[in-house]
Amino acid sequence: MSATPRIEFELSQIALRLRSARERQDITLAELAAATSISKSTLSRLESGQRKPSLELLLPICAALAVSFDEIVSPPRVVDPRVSQISTRADGRIFVPLSKHQGEPQAFKITIPGKEKVPIRNGKVHVGHEWLFVLSGRLRLILSEHDVVLGPGEAAEFDTLNPHWFGSADGAPVEILSMFGKHGERMHVRAKSKPKAHGAH
Repeated sequence: MSATPRIEFELSQIALRLRSARERQDITLAELAAATSISKSTLSRLESGQRKPSLELLLPICAALAVSFDEIVSPPRVVDPRVSQISTRADGRIFVPLSKHQGEPQAFKITIPGKEKVPIRNGKVHVGHEWLFVLSGRLRLILSEHDVVLGPGEAAEFDTLNPHWFGSADGAPVEILSMFGKHGERMHVRAKSKPKAHGAH
């Protein structure tokens, strides 16, 4: 990477960090302008990368946002990306966390034993949204009036306010991936579509 593109990249990162720091604190451009005596248009141009940052601009902004100067101008420290997979057990199931962050959604690999009784009642109900992906085995999912079986490579998602239960469909262990968010937000699972063959319509 030559010097000029690298400088442009670093300036664009400063712009992104400025905007992120402001939005984390739920401060509007108008409020930041009032706190720093820097015009709203100048702040907007800084955040979009259209205005070159300077000490005279960055120092009062950092003070108003209560963030360090280094946090804005220096790249974030890269930490070990590996997730410590310490398993826990609950109701005979093994849960392995796949998320390092404390926010949502949370991801788990779950191993479900084959010998589980289907609940007599309708299943659990709680606030949230769950996405399931079957890695191995056959998963039975009871969701309200639906009773379906999912095999390896199949996925399901649902609002957990609906009565639900899932477990082994045939008495053999099942391994799944689960993503869960407590606030009921829909999981947006993105996948690249397969290119159409030549001549396909």
